[in-house]
Amino acid sequence: MVRHSVFFWLDKSLSDEQKASFEDGLRALFEIDCVSNGSFGKAADTPERPVTQNTFDYALVLEFDSVEQHNEYQVHADHGVFVDSFKQWFDEVRVYDTQF
Repeated sequence: MVRHSVFFWLDKSLSDEQKASFEDGLRALFEIDCVSNGSFGKAADTPERPVTQNTFDYALVLEFDSVEQHNEYQVHADHGVFVDSFKQWFDEVRVYDTQF
């Protein structure tokens, strides 16, 4: 299994409507056939500690049954639509892929 964790820092000037549109775009990624599971959320309001990093706006977690399915997702047209639709709103994006 591969867990694809993506952390987004968004443009601070986005409206609530734009954020809702972004969330709809995240949800649409769950429907891509090679994605076995998906979820997203916002940074938790946990106490600050030296090892935590919670300045991101959204975290997306997608799971794939194999590296091949992950790679298929990366070139899938719907993934491209998401990136093209929202990349102008990204201040920063970090990706962490983990294999289990």
